[in-house]
Amino acid sequence: MDSSTSTPSRIVIASRESRLAMWQAVHVQGRLAAQFPQSQVEILGMTTQGDQILDKPLAAIGGKGLFIKELEVAMQEGRADLAVHSLKDVPMVMPEGFVLSAISARETPFDAFVSNKYAALDDLPAGAVIGTSSLRRESVLRARYPQLVIKSLRGNLDTRLRKLDAGEYDAIILAAAGLIRLGLKERIRSLLTPEQSLPAPGQGALGIETPADRPETAALVAVLNDPETAHCVRAERALSRALGGSCQVPLGGYAIFDNGQLWLRGFVATADGKQMVSAEVRGAPQDDEALGLQLADMLRAQGADAILAQLAHASAGQ
Repeated sequence: MDSSTSTPSRIVIASRESRLAMWQAVHVQGRLAAQFPQSQVEILGMTTQGDQILDKPLAAIGGKGLFIKELEVAMQEGRADLAVHSLKDVPMVMPEGFVLSAISARETPFDAFVSNKYAALDDLPAGAVIGTSSLRRESVLRARYPQLVIKSLRGNLDTRLRKLDAGEYDAIILAAAGLIRLGLKERIRSLLTPEQSLPAPGQGALGIETPADRPETAALVAVLNDPETAHCVRAERALSRALGGSCQVPLGGYAIFDNGQLWLRGFVATADGKQMVSAEVRGAPQDDEALGLQLADMLRAQGADAILAQLAHASAGQ
């Protein structure tokens, strides 16, 4: 990709129009522009269905795919060459015709505790109202902090912070990465450790999606790939995929490099937090997806299938 003949004169990035999504797109735009100065790198901003429906929990309206469908249509129609996503918003099974061509270096992957009144999760008194949009976080909170009142929290980052500032919640839990990227690090009162709240698969990493029938575009964005993050995220996503992971399944998956090995931890739970199974596995980084499948088998051996069956039954009854 170093010769000017193989580099397109124009590269178009499809992005949601939320402030965080646009930050991510501009970040990728800058990196591509630096790598390919002869190309004009543009951003096509779009509003997705997931951005428009804000009065229902994400799990109830169709899940993560709602944030990427319109961007994929733009790529199919040739209006965009690639799309940039928060990886935790990308469905575990990529839609037919699209591939995840690069995974960029990860920002802080942990959940952040944000409050105007309290310094940490453990400081919240009984009856305090805490907001989250994630079934994963909700299950952990219900399991470990049954005295708290948990309310759904939708909307982009600014909307969520506004609701907190208006007094609708005593505290909210957000992905730390988004706050840091938008220069709002000072809003983070404390980070939740993986032991308190195991991150979602892919949390903190950006994924670059391209059409499967355009290998030249995949080759172009390969410069954005961070091998260590990619191994971690592939293991996390393999675990989630094996357990039917979606936003209807309270599931955490988090991998790090530890003494040259890949250390993957995971859990699956009921939404009320009353049933939870967790396990961990270590192995060679190149075996990332196999480690994800191995951990899924370990969780199934502990009773994950019964939990998943309950979740499926509850979901069908909605």
